[in-house]
Order: sequence, then C-alpha cells, then structure tokens
Amino acid sequence: MRIGLLCLLLPAHALSARGAELYVSPDGSDGGAGTRQSPFATVQRAQEAAAPGDTVFIRGGTYRPTEGQLAYRKGIFAHITHLDKSGTADKPIRYWAFPGERPVFDCSAVKPPQRVDAFYVSASWLHLKGLEVTGVQVTLTNHTQAIGFENDGSHNIYEQLSIHDGQAIGLYSVRGSDNLFLNCDAWNNWDFTSENGKGGNTDGFGCHPTKGATGNVFRGCRAWFNSDDGFDCINAREAVTFENCWAFGNGYSPAFEPRADGNGFKAGGYGSTPAAKLPQPIPRHTVRFCVAARNKASGFYANHHPGGCDWLNNTAYRNGCNFNMQGRLADNRTEVDGRGHTLRNNASAASSRLIDRFDAAACDASHNSFDLGPRLGDRDFLSVDARELTQPRQASGDLPALRFLHPAPGSGLLDAGADIGFPFLGAAPDLGAFEASGAAGNKR
Repeated sequence: MRIGLLCLLLPAHALSARGAELYVSPDGSDGGAGTRQSPFATVQRAQEAAAPGDTVFIRGGTYRPTEGQLAYRKGIFAHITHLDKSGTADKPIRYWAFPGERPVFDCSAVKPPQRVDAFYVSASWLHLKGLEVTGVQVTLTNHTQAIGFENDGSHNIYEQLSIHDGQAIGLYSVRGSDNLFLNCDAWNNWDFTSENGKGGNTDGFGCHPTKGATGNVFRGCRAWFNSDDGFDCINAREAVTFENCWAFGNGYSPAFEPRADGNGFKAGGYGSTPAAKLPQPIPRHTVRFCVAARNKASGFYANHHPGGCDWLNNTAYRNGCNFNMQGRLADNRTEVDGRGHTLRNNASAASSRLIDRFDAAACDASHNSFDLGPRLGDRDFLSVDARELTQPRQASGDLPALRFLHPAPGSGLLDAGADIGFPFLGAAPDLGAFEASGAAGNKR
C-alpha cells in the first residue's frame, strides 16, 4: 500500500523521469507514434506500446468506441478495452487523464449480443485515474450484467473514476488482491433491458473476491441512484473494507421511482449456497465512517451473513431500515437475528427501523445512538439535505465538504462514542461518520 500511495503523490515531472510518456486523444490515430504531437486514438493501442514505469496520458474529450474496436470477444463476453499488460511493484503502468482535462468514454454505440465491459483489467500493478465512462449497454434479456470497470488483477489503483448514465455496474472486482478503489463515483446506472427491467443486477460497486483475494479496499467512493445496491459484496470469499464511502438513493430513479433492491451497503451473505461450500472461516467485512441516506431498502445490511461484520462510526439517515443485521445459522438456511457483529459509534436517525434483525446479546454493540437513550432528531445535525452528498468533488478528488449529517452544536452525537483507535477531538469520539470541528460542533 505504501507504494500505491507514493504513486499518488508523485508529480508529472517525476513520473516522466521514471518512464516514457504516451498519449491518447479523441482525434488521434492508432497509426501514430503515441507522442503528444502524434497521439494514439485508443487506450488499447497505447497498452501495446507501454512498458512498466510508463504513463499513458489520456487527453480530454469524448471517445466513442464502436463494435469494430472491441479488444476481446469470447463466449458471452465483449471487452471494449482489455488491459492485460502488467507493471511491477516499483514501476506501475499509469493510465491517467491528462492534468486538467476530462476524457469521457461514451459506450452507447457498442451493442453486441454479449456482456459488455468498457474496461476489463486482468493485469496487475496498474493505476487508472480520472477516466469517465457513460452509456454502457445491456443487450441480453436473460440474467446478465454489463460493467464499467472490471478488475481481475492485483495491486491496482482505481482513482477518480466516474461511471454513470448507463446500464452497467460501475466498478466490479472478483479476482485479485490489494486493490485500492479511491474516490470513485457511480451514479444513475439502470439495466432496463434484462429480466424484468427493474435493474436488479446493477450496483454502483461490486466486490466479490475469490479465495485468497485479500486486502481490497474502497475509500472515498460514492454510489447514488443505481437501480440495485450502492455497494455489494455478496458471495465474497475474503473480507472487504469500505471506509469513508457514501450511498444515497439506491434502488430509486433520480425522481425516487422504485426500482430494484436498494441497499446502501450490502456486506456479506451467500444466497442459496450449500453450507458445505461456504468459505471457512466466514470473512468479516468492515464498514467504517460511511454514510447511507434515503436508500430504498436498508442503509447498512448484513444480507443473511452467517458470520459477523464490523460496523464502526457509520451514519444512517432515512433509509427503509437504517441498520439491518439479518443473519443465518451455519446451515445457511435458518434465518436468525444477526449474531457476531461489532457495532460501535454508529448513528441512526429518521427511520421507523433504526436497527432491525439484531440479536444484541450475541453481538458486541455499545456507544451507538440506538442503544444510548433519546432518539436522534434533525436538530442534531447541521443539515439534513441529502442532496449535498452529490455535490462536485474537491479539486484533489476528495469528497466534497458538506454540512449534511455533521453534528450540530449541542447534539447528542458529540463526545458520545468510544475510542476505537482513530483520531478524534474533545473528550471522546462523536457518533457517526463525521467528527465535529471545534466551531461547528462546539467541542470541548
């Protein structure tokens, strides 16, 4: 992880000293030299020329791939771009938006009778940054899916990617370890073509790691108005971490018309998998410092998980159910109230079900708003306008500064938490995803 963070901090001039620079432009040619003066037309052609340590700068503008440009077709899969050339630990290959520019890949013209991936990444030690994908299509009417960015590699960084207004899952990862999904957005994605047209397989982010695919982290990501769930890790054989992520309005259209499931964070569960085929041990997912607001079903959902998860300093507001800990016994058939969970410093407000399907005696739960006394009200927050969650990001790519669900002066959230090893102000941590500053929260 230290290597990945170092890459994020290196300026462009330092990168050029470590490898060559290649360029892609909407008005380029794959017969060009890949230089700034003679750029390639496709990322696929740039990969052919790239070597470990190189940076591929992708110029701003709209790219409109066609079916004739598909990089890979086999069976039910069609990949518009397939990145299968790996970097190394000390020389990753970077596919970056040119500084100050926005490359947009409009995939709406690609409609093969197959599952479409806009970017399929099977390589490792890559860093994708600043790319936008829209219009990914579904053409099959049976149970299927399309994908904006699919990861099957390891040690990759996906940073400041945007996937929106298509029929695809935004970002999807199954194989590969130690991947960081950083400051990415997925919104308004809805598969209206397959099955019943409600979009029941279109999540903002899906991470379902196979056995051995450890260390995958989502940080600073947002999912809103996706037709199914915001973040989903059903059938995961290894643990996944979600931190400082936001889920808003999933399971709804932008007009709040109901669509599919609509959970903010779906952490675990194995569907109808026979007990003998469950992973051992059952992975323990971590969801911390996250926000779930106005999602159709549950804000934070254990999804029949037969083991426990860690839910730390999260805020749920006005979801169908804010925290739903529904579990199963080891037979993966018998439904029970959730067991084995750790819940600490969580805030839950403005729902008729603040927490549900929860066996408190079989969990380690304390210092949460739902077990500390008076119910939280809107007065406890600086703002309850959930639309703030969709504001533009900061220039750095970090989440926007906002007032929504931050503790108000005199709030019951202030200093009501337990020290779980993260920095805080005042006498004790605040409840929820946001720690009040001295001015905003009247901290001691």
